[in-house]
This record gives sequence, C-alpha cells and structure tokens, in this order.
Amino acid sequence: MDIKKFVQDLLVVETTRLNKRHFILELLAPEKFPLILPGQFAQALVENSPTTFLRRPFSIHSVDYQKNTLRLLIQIKGDGTRHLAGLKAGDHLNLIYPLGNSFSLPFTKDVLLVGGGCGVAPLLFLAQFLNQSQIYPTILLGFRTKEEVSEIEEYSKYGKVLITTDDGTEGEKGLVVDHSIFQRERIPFKKIFCCGPDAMMKAVAKIARMHRTDCEVSLENTMACGFGVCLCCITPTDKGNERVCVEGPVFNINRLKW
Repeated sequence: MDIKKFVQDLLVVETTRLNKRHFILELLAPEKFPLILPGQFAQALVENSPTTFLRRPFSIHSVDYQKNTLRLLIQIKGDGTRHLAGLKAGDHLNLIYPLGNSFSLPFTKDVLLVGGGCGVAPLLFLAQFLNQSQIYPTILLGFRTKEEVSEIEEYSKYGKVLITTDDGTEGEKGLVVDHSIFQRERIPFKKIFCCGPDAMMKAVAKIARMHRTDCEVSLENTMACGFGVCLCCITPTDKGNERVCVEGPVFNINRLKW
C-alpha cells in the first residue's frame, strides 16, 4: 500500500524530559495526518546544529488523530539530538513522514511486544493499534536502571507490562531475554514484535525460532535519506540486500540473514 508522505514544519507543543537520556517531542501538524502505521518513522531536519548535516530518523511513538499530534521518543546521543532536546513550545521541526513499512496485524491475540533502550519507541503506538482489534499484548520493556524506567502507566493502558533492568533496581534483573517469561518450557505467545539493539533483537529472534514463534523486528540501521536513494542502510535478506528505510524497518526474522 502506497501511503502519502508529507514534508512539513510541525509545531512543537511540548518537550518532556523522561530522564537524563530520553525525552519526548509532541508535535502538531499543520493539516490532517495521512494514514500512519505502527513501525513507521519520520526523518527530522536538525537546524542550527553545525555538526549535524543529515536528517535524523525517529520511530513514531504515538499518534493522536483527534488533536492532530504525534510524539517522538528520542535518546540524546550527540549534538543533533541534544539540540532537539532544547526545542521549546512554539518552535517548529521539519519532518518527512510517514516513512518505511509497518508491523503486521497478527493472526492471534497471544502477542508479546519486546523493547530495549530507545527501541521501546514504536511499541506504544503498536499497542494502541492492536487494541483497536481487541488485542491486549504483553509488553516486556528493558532498561539499564530504575532511573530510566518511564511511561509504564501509559503502556499499561494497552496491555500487561513486564520490566527488566540491568542492575535489578526495578522489575526482574538482567536483559529482556533473561526475564522469567522466556525461561518456560513453552512460551505462551504465537507472535512477537521486537525493537532495540541488534544483539537484543538477535537474542529474541533465537528464542522465537526455538519455540517456533512468528517474530518481527524493527531494525535501527544508520540512515541518511530515509526514502531509499542513498543505499547506506541496506541489510542482507532472503531477497538480497534490501533498504531498511523502504523495505523495512520491519522484517520478519525468517527473511533476515541472521
């Protein structure tokens, strides 16, 4: 399905710091949104940052069609994201959106969402989307420490939330794949959606294969253009090298050369 893409200056409604490393930008669009699907992303133009030359890709964290706003969950990594963290209400941010493909609507209600780090970003919108089909997923979120745990009340509106922290200060101790839900002889899920660091997604994919559970992952390859021209985000698949920004970012694990 070919979804209309916009290049727009969106109004900053609010910038909300979640913790030292993460924040949310709430943005108001100047006209009615096109159809936006969970897993799609936006390319943001970072202006007035002399060391940032290319647009930055961010998963769409949530969409409110009534207010005509969307939210981006962003991790501060360098000058570009640090500049975005300083945006104030009334400022503008230029976006190209919605880009990429999306997660699929599952054939089952036994669904697990797994996110680690800033990889949790697309999962809130996915959970909202699943609820429209009367699917209330289990949502497993991994953080480094208690200080980085955030938006649990928001996620809990849409499913059962489980937490791991690397240091054990909140939820179960360890990585998401160390959670007790994965230590059973048979996991109670028929579909897994996952986003986060490559090592985490590969570990979840290994568990999914072991249990013969269908699994989709959202890749976070480095991107430049965001719409398939520069070819810097390719990943090996069963059809050869494919562009994460166009054929992805969401792939079924059976298609990836992992």
